[in-house]
Amino acid sequence: MTKENEIISFENKEDAENLLFESRNRIDEIDNEIFKLICQRTSFAKDIALAKDYLGMPIYDKKREDAIYAKIEKLSEENDIDATIIDQIVNMLTILSKNEQNEILRRNVDG
Repeated sequence: MTKENEIISFENKEDAENLLFESRNRIDEIDNEIFKLICQRTSFAKDIALAKDYLGMPIYDKKREDAIYAKIEKLSEENDIDATIIDQIVNMLTILSKNEQNEILRRNVDG
């Protein structure tokens, strides 16, 4: 693994191929971890949906979403990562969560 902003020079083609192979393998591992975390995050939708239903709250909670986006913007700045892209990813995650919550409530009502 290389250090951030480190300039790499290769001694030969094999070194470059090895780095490419190792980096791609690590990305695959991280992708698997990300997917597991998304599944774990989504699994909380049932608890949230049932609690919101009991409390008479709507699925969409503007205050909560604003707090999430503010946190993500701050983390993006601190880590020097494109905030617009991260915002889009978080938007997809919140849509996934709201869709799951709506489905849970629909199944709860329909039996």
